[in-house]
Amino acid sequence: MQDFLYLRENNIKEIIELMLEAYTNSYSDPYDILKKNSFGKAHHRLICTVDTHPGIKVADLIKKLKITKQSLSRVLQELIKKGIVSQLKGDEDGRQRLLHLTEKGKKISDEIFHKQKKRILEAFKNSDSSEVLNFKKVLQKIIGS
Repeated sequence: MQDFLYLRENNIKEIIELMLEAYTNSYSDPYDILKKNSFGKAHHRLICTVDTHPGIKVADLIKKLKITKQSLSRVLQELIKKGIVSQLKGDEDGRQRLLHLTEKGKKISDEIFHKQKKRILEAFKNSDSSEVLNFKKVLQKIIGS
């Protein structure tokens, strides 16, 4: 039987710490862009998610970000007011609210992406293709998709 050393508690704790540190470092890269626009982490998460899922329903965004309707409401209203996000009624159900980035929102999202991309590309360049593919697979399994 194979010895699964990576399943030991101390190794799992180390992985959790590394994931937190990677999150902290990669999300601090666009800090100046966020600060310039008076945005925080909640704004950042919403902008990135709407960018990668244009037309996402508000209900689906709440599920994806694992937040309450109240916590989404404040941040979403700020982004709508500042012209970053637009909200359209659903074609099939007028009660649905579908979210899209505006041109201004897309520009901010692209700025954020290019800041974060630098760190990730550097890590990928210093890894072989199987490490990158396996890393992505493991992350997807952690997320549960």
